[in-house]
Amino acid sequence: MERNYGAEIDSLNAEICSLKKELQKLSESVESFVQSQMKYDEKPLKNIHQMKNMHPDRRLSEIMEELCALTDKKGTTGMITYLGVYSSGGRQSNWIRNEVCTDDLLALIENRTAEKVLNSIGNSDRLNILLALLKKPMSVAEIVTECQLNSTGQAYHHMKPLLAADLIVEDANNKGVYVVQPHKVQGIIMLLAGICDMVDETYSKGTWEATEK
Repeated sequence: MERNYGAEIDSLNAEICSLKKELQKLSESVESFVQSQMKYDEKPLKNIHQMKNMHPDRRLSEIMEELCALTDKKGTTGMITYLGVYSSGGRQSNWIRNEVCTDDLLALIENRTAEKVLNSIGNSDRLNILLALLKKPMSVAEIVTECQLNSTGQAYHHMKPLLAADLIVEDANNKGVYVVQPHKVQGIIMLLAGICDMVDETYSKGTWEATEK
């Protein structure tokens, strides 16, 4: 009797596919069991309430759990992680900062760094200049037009504190044109993100009421 090798190979392939599916299911079951055991074995934090499943994306929820655990371990006021991308006017800025200690951020108030930075931009005309230059590089004349200023003198008056704070700079490759310092873009965007959180607490969870130990 002549063997049908094609049919035998097809049958073997079908069996292999079936085995792969079963192995995948087994692997997922083992992973799920390990994860459940890890969570079961977790020790409660001493000073921080562990926030679990705070976000639909499991990766983000896990980062939150790690930050809570690290904050408790180090005995700090908190830890933050943030990342982002901003692209406009043919320029792009990307940033990632992980496990930034909030004690260090609060120190910016104590040493008056926060006051100096906020004073340098705490004016509607300066903010409008920043906004214009975030969109694209501009000459002083273009800034006057875009920001509806009265003169180049007024533009320079408001640009001076921004230049002193190193928030904007004259483009090295295009004399007379000003840009936002590339390494300051993330700070400006994150400052605006912080302001957004001040006026919209949708994405915050936890309790601000003191609890008795």
